[in-house]
Amino acid sequence: MKTKTVSPVLQTPPLTDVQREHLARLAALPDESIDTSDIPELTDEAWSAGVRGRFYRPVKQQITARIDADVLDWLKSEGRGYQGRLNAILRREMLASLKQAKRA
Repeated sequence: MKTKTVSPVLQTPPLTDVQREHLARLAALPDESIDTSDIPELTDEAWSAGVRGRFYRPVKQQITARIDADVLDWLKSEGRGYQGRLNAILRREMLASLKQAKRA
């Protein structure tokens, strides 16, 4: 079976000279001259419902690590996703360590 590779990068045509000039003029505008009357101001209440990092996904890096066989067996005994659980355990410990170091 033949598979199709799809690029995650949006393929767009290069900008024309006219488009480049228009973008340069927009970038040169001072903030005060930009009309934002059609954009509602966000209240403190609206900001309080915000979630920081909701769509953030840390970059993963492949490594080779040696861990004790019983630790690996335990991680795998919980089912699929043992590598993600290992990462979550390490992240929890990292954050606890950083929090403790910040207090000191």
